[in-house]
Amino acid sequence: MKQGYRIIDTDTHVGPNIETLREYAGPALRERWHELDQYWMPVTDGGHHLSISPFPYKRRLRQSTVLEGDASRAGQQSPLKGAVTAVLETPPSPGVNNLNAAGRLADMDREGVDVHLIIPATFALAVSALDRELASEIHAAYFRYIGDYCSADPARLKATVPVLADAQGDAAGVVRSVAEQPWVAAITPVLPEGLPVDDPVLDPLWAVMNEADLPIMHHSFFYEPPFFPGYRDMWGNVVVARAAAHPWGAQRLLGYLLLSGVFDQFPNLRIGFSECSAGWLPAWLIRLRGQADYMRGALPQSVRDPVDYAREGRVFCGIELYEGEPIAKSINELLGDGVIMFQSDYPHNGCEFPNSPDIALGWTGIGETAMRKLMYDNAASYLRLV
Repeated sequence: MKQGYRIIDTDTHVGPNIETLREYAGPALRERWHELDQYWMPVTDGGHHLSISPFPYKRRLRQSTVLEGDASRAGQQSPLKGAVTAVLETPPSPGVNNLNAAGRLADMDREGVDVHLIIPATFALAVSALDRELASEIHAAYFRYIGDYCSADPARLKATVPVLADAQGDAAGVVRSVAEQPWVAAITPVLPEGLPVDDPVLDPLWAVMNEADLPIMHHSFFYEPPFFPGYRDMWGNVVVARAAAHPWGAQRLLGYLLLSGVFDQFPNLRIGFSECSAGWLPAWLIRLRGQADYMRGALPQSVRDPVDYAREGRVFCGIELYEGEPIAKSINELLGDGVIMFQSDYPHNGCEFPNSPDIALGWTGIGETAMRKLMYDNAASYLRLV
């Protein structure tokens, strides 16, 4: 317990490496394993990641698309290669994003963190671009992997489970099969491009999640399928694309869920956002309120004030450490202090290991009660830990 506070980190990651994922593959996936050869991408800590058809975002700012040609999709390489320059002075334990769960727990002790919410790499969403059988087999291999990983201490290592959510499969059945596992804390519905989150075809999924008291976890990615809204309008630049992708994807999702009445139909359903920043949230909810009032004739008669959902504990959002105390205070003032959650992006270079909790704990101006909610209580409510 750091400075008297319990801490939940709502944005932490594993890969796993594709070599590790293969060890958890079932017979059907092993038969088709060669089909994934084209998607192998080297990673810096050894091994490879499964990276499916990345959008390259190769254009640098002030580079002319007219005089020098536009950014093609040639080449299988992450657009982040060469773009991310942050290097941690004290790196996390080696291999924690692959097999070293014991090292993760040691790192958590060092930072004074009680619980990690663990999120898989980009492949978990990008498999929506593959045929359904192959995508389902990859997810099944990941379930076996993350179950083993979290078994090192399922009270402290919690995971979100990616679930293919479309008209063809049994997303509800997948959730039902994992809902009672002690390491399962949230569900990430993987929507194929073009399927709205409010489509009634998803109601069986929401019903099972509502019954199991499992929340929606949305963690954006931006350069692999199903991509983010407006990705073709980014003019090829990785910085602007990443800056726009996370909040815009979250905004669209939240707008449809709240204005459609889905959250009223399923009263235990709630949503949380990781790595999307948080400063956009109050402005977006207030804008949704204004548009709902202005265009009420286009909405269900029972539509409620979107701000109320946040105040009632149905909407949660991780705040980026760089957003700082002023943003935290403004969100608490506008939406109440039950919304924002601590997150670090461990073990990626965007975190501040081993000092991430200390940065947030330094926001003393938000007050004692709000600090306890930020560091633990809000996430505990969101992740069914209370």
